[in-house]
Amino acid sequence: MERQNGVATVIGTSNGKVGLAGLEREPTIKVSNLTKNYELGDNVVHALRGVSLSVSPGEFVAVMGASGSGKSTFMNVVGCLDRPTSGTYILDGIDVSSLAPDELALVRNRKVGFIFQGFNLLSRMTALGNVMLPMVYAGVSPATMEERARLALESVGLTGREDHKPNQLSGGQQQRVAIARALVNGPSIILADEPTGNLDSRTSVEVMAILQRLNAEGITIVVVTHEPDIATYCGRVVRFRDGRVIDDDRNVRPVEAVAALAQDPKDLEGVAQ
Repeated sequence: MERQNGVATVIGTSNGKVGLAGLEREPTIKVSNLTKNYELGDNVVHALRGVSLSVSPGEFVAVMGASGSGKSTFMNVVGCLDRPTSGTYILDGIDVSSLAPDELALVRNRKVGFIFQGFNLLSRMTALGNVMLPMVYAGVSPATMEERARLALESVGLTGREDHKPNQLSGGQQQRVAIARALVNGPSIILADEPTGNLDSRTSVEVMAILQRLNAEGITIVVVTHEPDIATYCGRVVRFRDGRVIDDDRNVRPVEAVAALAQDPKDLEGVAQ
């Protein structure tokens, strides 16, 4: 993986298919016997029950499951938003299982890029300002922050909209800003939690096209989704039920989002660059 101006770019992988070089590398994500329990009064909820799996560099993974299956808890642990009750979690070679909260926050800022269903943009800030935010916490210089943010917005087709605030952007454009924000610190992984949940069908495919392009450049992506059609764009599908992994399947022929969009061509700016 190479990182130029803080935006991750990599050579040689496509739509979650890992080449020989990827297979020889240590997993980006490796969890072993992961458990997570929550105490609710006198009751204990076992949200994760001994989950073990690995995600290799350059994979594109969909995590699926019904409400209460454990997929969101798994995402929170993988995103360093929460710590497991037991088990180990290695992120990009770092054992983050028992890090202190401030150490976990530092790893989260440097190693993980987040994309949320509700975009989570600050309404009073411009697109450029929203994309710059993760770099503020990383201590990046103002000049470098602006350069990286402009490059990230360009990479998702939002050149010329840097000064627009969220209420001046469509839902799809807001999600593109969120994707750009996830990229700027050159993370080891991008975690997308229901990234198409608030979007119409075509805009959802446009977002998946951008994610597929980023994955083809080598960025490791994990998407939580309850939509089977969204999972078809990913190279691997992991299904949770009752806190356990019940299926872990390779998708040898992911649907090509750009090809799907080409059947109803409109503006593809920023989708296939």
